[in-house]
Amino acid sequence: MQFTFSDQVIHVNCPDQDSLFTAVTKRFQVGQGFSLATINLDHLVKLGEDATFARVYAAQDFIVADGRPIVWLSRLAGRPVQLLPGSDMVRPLAGLAAKCGVKVALVGSTDQALSDAKRVLEAEVPGLQITLCRSPRLGFDPESDDAIAILQELDEAGVQFCFLALGAPKQETLALRGRNLAPRVGFASVGAGLDFLGGHQTRAPQWVRSLALEWVWRALSNPARLIPRYARCLAILPGQARQARKLRKSG
Repeated sequence: MQFTFSDQVIHVNCPDQDSLFTAVTKRFQVGQGFSLATINLDHLVKLGEDATFARVYAAQDFIVADGRPIVWLSRLAGRPVQLLPGSDMVRPLAGLAAKCGVKVALVGSTDQALSDAKRVLEAEVPGLQITLCRSPRLGFDPESDDAIAILQELDEAGVQFCFLALGAPKQETLALRGRNLAPRVGFASVGAGLDFLGGHQTRAPQWVRSLALEWVWRALSNPARLIPRYARCLAILPGQARQARKLRKSG
């Protein structure tokens, strides 16, 4: 599955969990870093509005489908992919890191949220080594000297895997910088995934998610912030559907 924004083509190049885990394991084994992005409809809105973000996204090593609209569009395009939400991938990826014996870091959110996420993950994932937690100060800029300091600290600490919980486009931008400044570190951009672990944000109940209505539940929980966001997301769906049909016809 792919999305095109101006001169940038963004590929969902890990269509399922098995392909993602195979690719990540290979990187762990050879000590080579990577950047993993989880594309959703809100990201598509931002990608259409921000050419710089589109270039950053197109340069990510691995991209998976985070959101049912991405899965539906992939089916319409005749190139189906599996739903792999960033929030749902934190535990499985942590388990893979533990299995491969790599050191893990948590970056983003708040000090308390990271502390709680660390506690939960270490309790649930035997052998997990979370060696570093860093919550950037308010207004963090992934292009700043503070960002360089964080990346250098990760590299010097021997971290091989880092969960980034900074929100888009900050987390994807920092991950891409890390490919040069911390080349042995694999970065996974997971948004609110770490906040959910410690209860600092609450996910929709499982039955709501199974009905593909999590976006409605979230919108009602914070209407002032999220209803305008989801309105922009819905507005781009017809255009994305047309692109998907063209992709299907192209073979």
